[in-house]
Amino acid sequence: MKGKKRGADFSVCLKILLAAFFVVSVLLPLIAMLVNMGSTDVMKIVGGAKFQKACLNSVKVGAVTTLISVPLAYFLAWSVTRTAMPCKGLFMILFALPMMIPSISQGTGLILLFGANGLLTRLLHLQGNIYGFHGIVIGETMYVAPVLFLMFSDVLTYEDYVPYEAAQVLGIPRLRRFTSITLPFLWKPLISAVFTAFSLTVTDYGVPLTIGGKLKTLPVLMYEDVIGLLDFGKGSVIGAVLLIPAVIAFLVDLLTREQSKSAFVSKAFEQKKDRGSLALATAGCTVFGVFVFLPIAMFCALMVMKNYPIDLSLTTDNITKTFTMSGGEYLRNSLVIALATGLLGALIGFLTAYCSARMSSVTSRLLHLLSITTMAIPGLVLGLSYVLFYKSTFMYGTLAILILVNMMHFFASPYLMFYNVLGKLNENLEAVGLTLGVSRARIVRDVIWPQCIGTFLEVFAYFFVNAMITISAVSFLANSVTRPIALLIPQYEAQSFLECSAFVSILILVSNLLVKGGVYLLRRFLSRREIV
Repeated sequence: MKGKKRGADFSVCLKILLAAFFVVSVLLPLIAMLVNMGSTDVMKIVGGAKFQKACLNSVKVGAVTTLISVPLAYFLAWSVTRTAMPCKGLFMILFALPMMIPSISQGTGLILLFGANGLLTRLLHLQGNIYGFHGIVIGETMYVAPVLFLMFSDVLTYEDYVPYEAAQVLGIPRLRRFTSITLPFLWKPLISAVFTAFSLTVTDYGVPLTIGGKLKTLPVLMYEDVIGLLDFGKGSVIGAVLLIPAVIAFLVDLLTREQSKSAFVSKAFEQKKDRGSLALATAGCTVFGVFVFLPIAMFCALMVMKNYPIDLSLTTDNITKTFTMSGGEYLRNSLVIALATGLLGALIGFLTAYCSARMSSVTSRLLHLLSITTMAIPGLVLGLSYVLFYKSTFMYGTLAILILVNMMHFFASPYLMFYNVLGKLNENLEAVGLTLGVSRARIVRDVIWPQCIGTFLEVFAYFFVNAMITISAVSFLANSVTRPIALLIPQYEAQSFLECSAFVSILILVSNLLVKGGVYLLRRFLSRREIV
């Protein structure tokens, strides 16, 4: 009985400790940002022409990008999951590449391809201007569509073919099948995808910062006011406005999440092999894959050019120059931040998910709510809130605060991955163990943890990749000593060192590919050991 009581006391203490951690690292900084608005004339800022124009620009860019990226992502997902298209593995790798480089690199790549001196502009003698609204929409589509592709791929993989088969036998027309079966199944995921696309676009500042030209969006305005003018009051007001689409997207995702958990497939779809479907799928995926790959190919070429577009001779001077200008130190910072974020984030994610999924109580429900709340806070907003809350503490200006802000910025999705896995395990494991005199810790070590190793590795890779590419959450917190390498991209572009900027993008991409590849190989090795 004493052992059982000590175990219960430890569980309560762990949940309270984790809840306090989330309060300090999420809620209090956010409250500090909102309180900071008290000393600011909110109505003057909101009523200003500059703010209203930036707000309108953000809404326009978000709406158009959503209208393009949602059907595009669905088509790509349909092509991969529903047709016998060749080279699916290659296409999936290509579609994942934009998620492994900073969003600001998308804008840079478009400039190098379609700018005034862009490669394709010169080769094809193209007319027009890539800067401004159209450039932002194209860049954001390249940034958002791969994320939506993963969402739709997961949904389509778990759609059951039996209702369609029955409808076909009954002679129900295709249009009626679509409206009666397909639309009800896709309705909630589609709404979630729409709000996700809009929120990601409206809160991103990487693409508009590089290719927006004179067109300013709210995140760019916030970045300029905080970084350039140190106007934290105005930044707080813009941050509060940016919370609105993110919170709505979060609530929609929360309401629609249950569908994917309850999906049951009794018969999978047969992959289409007719020439029309294969030709359409292959052509569409090839076009998008080439469009995604071209900026990366351009980065690889540019980083070894002497001075594009004046001198195209090959050289390694750009690589040397990057490391001479502290590129090596900043790469080391990024690797330390990403590794620490991955390991600590995965560990805390597992502990939090275990407490909330397998220890039912009021504290557990509160812990679950705090964990998923981070999904509703854009990186720029979280970064500014950390500045206002931590600026007088010992953590400010250290790598520790960058690790913490990255961990909280990307925490919700990894936490839910653990939560779903732990929720599927037999709920009576711990109770049976205590009856047999086996401690909870031993049950976790010998039974539960082995079931979560694969998820732990995936979560680590998720944290690592996102910590390497993010510039939003760390822009306000990094200094000349702690700066991660992704922040060198806007710095080099401002100094017209495009070749060095391209090299930095490739460094980040290679680092992320190595980690993702290593995790994939390790998971295969562990799965083979289990089979043996």
